[in-house]
Amino acid sequence: MTLSDIAGSPASPADALQGAGQHAGASAPGPDALGRHWLEHAGQRLAVVPSRGGAVAAWQWLPPEGPPLDLWRPWDGSDDLYRQASFAMVPWSNRIAQGGFAAAGRLHAMQPNRVGEPYPIHGDGWLQPWQLRQSAPGELEMTLWSDGFGGSPYRFFARQVLRLREQGLDQWVEVRHEGDGPLPYGLGLHPWFVRTADTRIQAAVAGVWLSGNDPIPTSRSRALPPDWCLPEGMPAHGSFIDNAFYGWDGLARVRWPSRGLQVQLRQVEPVVRSDGHCLVYRPPQGEAFCLEPITHPIDAFHLPGQEGLRLLAPGESMRLAVAWDLLPDQA
Repeated sequence: MTLSDIAGSPASPADALQGAGQHAGASAPGPDALGRHWLEHAGQRLAVVPSRGGAVAAWQWLPPEGPPLDLWRPWDGSDDLYRQASFAMVPWSNRIAQGGFAAAGRLHAMQPNRVGEPYPIHGDGWLQPWQLRQSAPGELEMTLWSDGFGGSPYRFFARQVLRLREQGLDQWVEVRHEGDGPLPYGLGLHPWFVRTADTRIQAAVAGVWLSGNDPIPTSRSRALPPDWCLPEGMPAHGSFIDNAFYGWDGLARVRWPSRGLQVQLRQVEPVVRSDGHCLVYRPPQGEAFCLEPITHPIDAFHLPGQEGLRLLAPGESMRLAVAWDLLPDQA
């Protein structure tokens, strides 16, 4: 397989939001029957569902021959928001323990926001409808104004952009604090990668946050469990992982050797030099796993210095930007 194979054929000038059942080049800015808005460009297809948390419903590579190839597990149309292909985590990622957090001398209560979860999880952007527009050929933009959703202390404006380009996808999410006093913010992306029998994951990390009976971290460890060898590359199948890794250098790979294909993740902003964070969710069974770029570890609100979080004053903002590169896998 060559890079030109992966890039696919050049996009036509008629690239636009397209209904899932329509042929390439047809202009159809409205959603399909499931509420998905489709974009086709640079040999790839992308579907978003702004009404369901501004989520991505599908990301596909269009090979020169054959059907589209899913890179992220596509949404199955169910009501479970975890069944989306990917979603942005804003204004913080992962879990908050102890019923809330303190910031700038104030206590802020937080409530669980997902059935079956004892802790609030993944912020609240994924629970609200976003506004959509096509900002450029091959590019979609979604925006959200959130004002104390579900009793949250957060008041913010968020924007996410997804841009299909030759050999990959650029994605970023940014948030601006609109509240009256300072609050800690964090961001993350939650893609569900397709898991085949030979899928492998690799990322250079210094160690992992270990946990007890639930995902809340209890200690750091530079020694990784036997089948958690993320720096050397590990199978996407194995023992259960739902842990944040620290000391990440901002690069990671998901490989599908049988497909001759891999996706390389590059964190562009904030710049990290072996001081970043990523999270792996590897369930024992199922067709998907997660490799998440995040700005802070799980429950950073209760870690020393609120590691990775940014205390934003009113009007201040932060951004997480990543590049997903489609590359051949020749190993």
